Amino acid sequence: MKAAVVPHAGARWELRDVATPQPGPGQVLVRVRASGLCHNDLLLTDGSFPFPARDDVVVGHEAAGDVVAVGAGVTTRKVGDRVGATWVQGTCGECDYCKLNLPLTGQSGMNCARPTMTGITTQGTHAEYAAVTAESTVLLPDQLSYEQAAPVLCAGYTAWSALRAADPKPHERVAVLGIGGLGHLAVQFSRACGFDTVAITRSPDKHDLARELGADTVVGDGAELLAAGGADVILVTGTSYEAATDALKGLRVNGRMVLATINPEGSFTIDARSPLWAKRQQIIGATHNGLHQLAEALRLVADGKATPRIETFPKENIAEAVAAAGKGDLRFRAVITF
Repeated sequence: MKAAVVPHAGARWELRDVATPQPGPGQVLVRVRASGLCHNDLLLTDGSFPFPARDDVVVGHEAAGDVVAVGAGVTTRKVGDRVGATWVQGTCGECDYCKLNLPLTGQSGMNCARPTMTGITTQGTHAEYAAVTAESTVLLPDQLSYEQAAPVLCAGYTAWSALRAADPKPHERVAVLGIGGLGHLAVQFSRACGFDTVAITRSPDKHDLARELGADTVVGDGAELLAAGGADVILVTGTSYEAATDALKGLRVNGRMVLATINPEGSFTIDARSPLWAKRQQIIGATHNGLHQLAEALRLVADGKATPRIETFPKENIAEAVAAAGKGDLRFRAVITF
């Protein structure tokens, strides 16, 4: 099969012929039709994160496709099912975290001693085929295309989980910091739920687009958010923790800020003079919060209440897509078709 192989950290991605995986017990083999390019794919391969200790490294964890074979013991999926694959496939079942018997979520992957993580500990999904744990897949709505589904499997999943973690009430105001791959979906999700929605972006060229996506108000930073009346919830969907720290200026009394992204270089800080304690504010960490929430996000997109803005690239041009993403030339999300 064809797969995008990364020879070593910092190397150009190469489309190569590699062995087609076979589904083991509890796994399904997915014929990948579309695979979203996540920013974390770049961080894994440019040296920002530890490079996967495998031969013929293939990353990626946002695959939408068809089940073409099932392994022993699989009863929840069958050949022909349209499915999405996710980032965390399973856990070791033995470590202290696993003994808590918590549901399989993004938290599992970051806390289990030996998790099975797509594109990190196992082959990723930037390939024509991927063998993944059946229980880590989700069925795709019939009317949802593979290309539209792919970015929801991580970016949309993250954005929706962050909104759910904040638990906004009907009268509250939601602000989204960073109008990129995650943020453009978070704005739409917030608007679809009926919340007064603010977009926070330092890019003037995104102001009109943010309003088009559903933002009622657009501001440039925390001071402008405060001047515009503040927000009860701030969803941090960009990668700048410096910007997140600044946005705290606009968080209302009893407000919640949700950190839903990774900044591999910066730090989120709370100044010693911050009134966070006096305002009873909360800082919440959020990641993928369970397949039921992923299914909810997919349904919102299938029903037309949110639409991922994507640029598609054929597998032969995946290196160009990676280069464009690395330079910031992609407005929102790249999807590779296989």
